[in-house]
Amino acid sequence: MVESKTTRLSMLALCFGVTLFIFFLRFTVIGELNLSVAPPKVSCGVTHHTPALVFSAAGYNGNYYHDINENFIPLFITINSLYPNQDVTLVITEGTIWWLQKYAEILSAFSPHHSIINANNLSTVHCFPSATVGLMKHGHMIINPKLLPNPKTLFDFRAFLGKVYTKIGAPFMYPSENGKPRLTLISRKGDVSRVILNEEDVIKVAEELGFHVHVWEPSASTPMAQAGSVLVQVPLGLGWASRTCDEKPPKNLGLEYMEYKTRVNESSLLEKYGADSLVIKDPVAFQNKWSEKRVYWKEQNVRIHKVFDKSL
Repeated sequence: MVESKTTRLSMLALCFGVTLFIFFLRFTVIGELNLSVAPPKVSCGVTHHTPALVFSAAGYNGNYYHDINENFIPLFITINSLYPNQDVTLVITEGTIWWLQKYAEILSAFSPHHSIINANNLSTVHCFPSATVGLMKHGHMIINPKLLPNPKTLFDFRAFLGKVYTKIGAPFMYPSENGKPRLTLISRKGDVSRVILNEEDVIKVAEELGFHVHVWEPSASTPMAQAGSVLVQVPLGLGWASRTCDEKPPKNLGLEYMEYKTRVNESSLLEKYGADSLVIKDPVAFQNKWSEKRVYWKEQNVRIHKVFDKSL
């Protein structure tokens, strides 16, 4: 029987016939699961012949990075470690309806022959021959092939996503415009931070330098960047997060990585806090707490002065 202190899951009975593997669950805002072997004569409303893989969809869900980093890469690792050639039924705790609908395609791809079970809405007892509770993780946006019985890498995960979201026969690359190199600009709109304040100037200079500029409006069918593409990032004082989240994963996928290092007079924080503030003078020393890191995440925009060198 599986039961949560925050969400009652007593209708989910896991009749363990083999082995129970327990790995860590997600790191924030998730309910605790109490596990026990169900009695031999438990009354099963639904009997499954495949093992259950139980994990939480709580935490920072809804954020693309966290959904990939804390759900789907660990799910890919766990299935390829424990069930590489075996069907499995996904049992998701604390999964909201909108989240399950948003990622219905990718969840179904992990378990193509079985329905996804939302453990929050169970009204009968489900019995399984065995179960794994929680997901395995190798680090931030990392798949270590040495830790898998059948070695997999981020390239394999990328190919998996490509099969899920790319239409069969659809071109993977954006077509070039008159032979010009293509520059994709990720434009942040609405009530958000980390906005390029002089975006039109950036586009104009890039076009003058010979680029065909595409302002990115992402969708589920947006082709993924190909190996050999160049990712240019504006870190905005977030050194560790930029390296961990945005530099290492693209490099592992064969992309080239470059940084546009902002100067003090390019950050909107200069006007807000002043040149003598620790926020400006020493971002590393200032960021001792999460609330302080949010200054750079949530309050900062940038006005790029030196857009590109001619060599680019």
